[in-house]
Amino acid sequence: MTLQAVFFGAIGTLAETSELQRRAYNMAFAAADLDWVWDRESYARMLREPGGKTRIRTYAEQAGDRVDAAAVHAAKQMYFAMLLAREGVDLRPGVGDLINAVQARGLLLALVTGTDAAQVDALLAALPISRDDFDWVGDRTRAARGKPAPDLYYAAMDDLGLLPHHVLVIEDTPESAQAAVDAGLATIGFAGEAARGRAFPAGVEIVDRLDRDHLNRSSRASVIAAE
Repeated sequence: MTLQAVFFGAIGTLAETSELQRRAYNMAFAAADLDWVWDRESYARMLREPGGKTRIRTYAEQAGDRVDAAAVHAAKQMYFAMLLAREGVDLRPGVGDLINAVQARGLLLALVTGTDAAQVDALLAALPISRDDFDWVGDRTRAARGKPAPDLYYAAMDDLGLLPHHVLVIEDTPESAQAAVDAGLATIGFAGEAARGRAFPAGVEIVDRLDRDHLNRSSRASVIAAE
């Protein structure tokens, strides 16, 4: 079987957003009169636990504070969208070329992210791509369990009528890459700033930039796997 689809597994595979996200959290904390400040090193560690509201709840418990995690996270989303609109953001190296190659070959393109729909929309509004470029766009509502569970990948494959050996996944953190691996999918580790230097699951190819040749290599690997 040949390659039929490429799945970008997170908004961070499209653009480097970790610093804008961190700043948005700190702005939300200040607006809520919390004396929390997440520095870069601390935030990088927190990203090992997927889910923004979960991170807020965990930090509140450790700090001995009581907060409305949902409200704080909603404010963070507002500030994140504001920063994106004000400062802009670029596609990561090779992303545009790879998307063009996927579309030129008539392959399916999906964004299998577990973040909130509002963040997805805010990022895509700041980039030279849109929802219309994707055949499937996920968010945390599309599966009962978020990453590192593989449920979002199962949902995307079910909706698009794909088998695991049809799909190439691009992920930016080891935890999210594990979700793809557990779903039986060939995976490229395209580490974002917060995940650089960390170990990805066995069998995951690590790259610093994306290029069209990933499609050729993945097509050959799919044929071998099918045999």
